[in-house]
Amino acid sequence: MAIAYPEFRNARCTRFRYRYSECQRCLDACPHEAIALADDGARIDETRCRNCGLCIAACHTGAWASESFKPIDLLRQAIKQPAFSVACAPSGLAADAIAPCLGALGAAFIAYLGKRRIPLTLLGSSHCSQCEHGAKGAAALASHLDAAERLREAAQEADKDWIQPQLTDAAPIRSPEKPTMGRRQLFRRLIGRGVEAVAAAPAPAQQVVPEKAIRAGAYASTEERELLQIVCARKDGQPTSLAWHEALPLMQLFLKSGCTNCEACFRACPTGALQIVENPGEWALAFQTDRCVACEVCLEVCQPRVLDAQARFDARPEQPARVLHSLVKQRCARCERFFVSPQPREKCPICEDDEDAFAQIFG
Repeated sequence: MAIAYPEFRNARCTRFRYRYSECQRCLDACPHEAIALADDGARIDETRCRNCGLCIAACHTGAWASESFKPIDLLRQAIKQPAFSVACAPSGLAADAIAPCLGALGAAFIAYLGKRRIPLTLLGSSHCSQCEHGAKGAAALASHLDAAERLREAAQEADKDWIQPQLTDAAPIRSPEKPTMGRRQLFRRLIGRGVEAVAAAPAPAQQVVPEKAIRAGAYASTEERELLQIVCARKDGQPTSLAWHEALPLMQLFLKSGCTNCEACFRACPTGALQIVENPGEWALAFQTDRCVACEVCLEVCQPRVLDAQARFDARPEQPARVLHSLVKQRCARCERFFVSPQPREKCPICEDDEDAFAQIFG
């Protein structure tokens, strides 16, 4: 199956939005060492790339895309048929549609067909041990099947007839009991937020993210996130209680004490899930669940390390924005501009900086 090399859209990449981001989902997913990372995004080596599409499925923000492989087009084809089958290209098997690798089919694709009660057959998984995409393709498929099952369990009270996908040419892939954490998540769990001693320690001094570390870009959602809006909806109005899963672009944020209102998380967010809401008397940091794709760049850019993700949350769509933090505006006694600060201050930071600079120069 000949498809174009994946296209990289840097404005959607968390490494472009925040130059110190450690995100490497695409690199970890690539079985051919064809991706190189930099502080402004990623690049693909066309001499190594084998068009498996695993980088496309791994990226939560949609930074990777291909004109020749679009899962949304497969869905448009599938919903017109009573049953649908997808085979991986290396297997050479015949099916209604051919994918470069079964691991390139995201959990939202699988779950959407299950909720629509369209039987899905996946062919070619028995070929994984001989395939050039190898273990990483099989691992991605296992993770997506596990995530789709979590979505089914979350909605089973309302959708009891959810149809699970079938693997007909291989032994069933065993889903892990827990989603496997990447090195980034494991480090953060152990060092950043998971140790009680760290959580109980005094809030660290305010640190400032350099202006050039965060790059501006247009907000963009993804097709997979839009599909999950449909998948997570429930007719009975009850919560869709879902545990965090690495394969799902879903996350719910909360804020611990110690926020310095630096707005770095808002500026780095590539989807507009974090918003600054202001009126004449108040400043607020709000979170829109429906727009979040769980890229985690906000957790990385937060210098006080007070922004965190819930282990389990309500994934229903169309929830109102949640205010994470709000402050009453203060008025500077010198310039009379309004500003916000965690503590009461007589002068705004700009005026204080001016006075400090004047004192250093002239004594």
